[in-house]
Amino acid sequence: METLLGIIRPLFWGLLMLSALVFVHEGGHFLASRAVGVRVTEFFLGLPCRFNLHHVSRRIGTKFGVTPLLLGGYAMVCGMEPEGDSAIAKLVLSEVHRRGTATVAELAEALSISEEDALAACVQLLDWGSIEGRYDEAAGEKPGVYYPSTYAAVPRDKAGATLLDGAQFKRDEATGSGEAWEPPMGEDAFFERERSHTYAGKGFFARAFILVAGVAVNLVSGFLLLMAIYMFVGVTATVDVNTIGTVEAASPAATAGIEAGDTVLSVAGTDTDSFSDIANAIGALDLSEPFDMVLSREGKELTVTVDAEGADAIGITAPQESVHLNPAQAASVTWSYLALTADSIMQLVNPQRTLEVLDSSTSVVGISVMAAAAAESGASTFLSVAALISFSLGFMNLLPIPPLDGGKLVIEIVQAVIRRPLSVKVQNALSYIGIALFGALFIYLLRADIIRFIL
Repeated sequence: METLLGIIRPLFWGLLMLSALVFVHEGGHFLASRAVGVRVTEFFLGLPCRFNLHHVSRRIGTKFGVTPLLLGGYAMVCGMEPEGDSAIAKLVLSEVHRRGTATVAELAEALSISEEDALAACVQLLDWGSIEGRYDEAAGEKPGVYYPSTYAAVPRDKAGATLLDGAQFKRDEATGSGEAWEPPMGEDAFFERERSHTYAGKGFFARAFILVAGVAVNLVSGFLLLMAIYMFVGVTATVDVNTIGTVEAASPAATAGIEAGDTVLSVAGTDTDSFSDIANAIGALDLSEPFDMVLSREGKELTVTVDAEGADAIGITAPQESVHLNPAQAASVTWSYLALTADSIMQLVNPQRTLEVLDSSTSVVGISVMAAAAAESGASTFLSVAALISFSLGFMNLLPIPPLDGGKLVIEIVQAVIRRPLSVKVQNALSYIGIALFGALFIYLLRADIIRFIL
């Protein structure tokens, strides 16, 4: 049983910490998307799963919820997937709304296109939040397993706004789900209006804002959390006085009779007024020879002889106390941790330092072990570790490796420079390379952690 608990405990705390941090990261993408008018169909704690608990917002139409796969979180930002044939998607969008509800076969026949092309257009429009899928469970269609064969018009007001468009949507004049709706604008204008509410339909700066928002939220939340701990919980600081803080069991100091709380007046004849004086005096001695220490204990002076032959230290530490930092001090200390984390992550792209950094890094196994140990030490320690890992998660996502946010940002920059989108084939190839590289990195770190913590 103890062995089982030893496995479950780190797993629980590790998943809890990582899920919360990834959820916060995705929250950045969600907030930024909404700020620039991009639709978000789902925002969940946990990985996508057909079994979930959720609530659909009556204000913005986003489905908020939690899944049993608590391994992170996700925000379904409309238009993040590469676009297909816009000409076909334009025809399908108008045809679905003219009919209200239509099957893929009916769309293909009406528009004289293949069913494969009709389905691809429907999937793209479904991703945009422009139409709804209708699953025929009697025919074996299941959400998350197959794409539906039937699609329906979403509720729209007279101007064409949907619930996913938030405040723009006029509920009192809207159609019902699956009800036919005739666009008040032309087919081209209707399609472009829908595209303008997606990630793909925004300009470079809006898309870049959405991508870096997740990183920014991780960094800002970690920064504020660490600052709050330093200010309100405090940090443990060493007090440089000539009093003994702790005495290591079975050490030369313990054997000599030294106790925690003793005041050290002198070491081998050298007066000591601080713990620095004690350390310097002991450091100047030849520990192969016994030496005397004069102590004050409960108002009485006594002399003890310390025999540290064969030892590197006598086994005493300075006293410590909890210190509450002011906002400027807390920000300064937190900034140093942030800068240190950034420098460490950025060294990964330096070929001369890559392996060195990897050997000092950890995977989800190491994070789980650290999270469990931090949880046992108390809430403040756990939250401090969470803040530091939040820094790492944020900066890791800035690495120029698709499908990380940094890799996507590089693609956006390239497209802005060449003034045309990269082909779907090129983007997919870059994503496959990035996934392979990220997978190799994960396996390397996982192997190191298994050797370090398990074997």
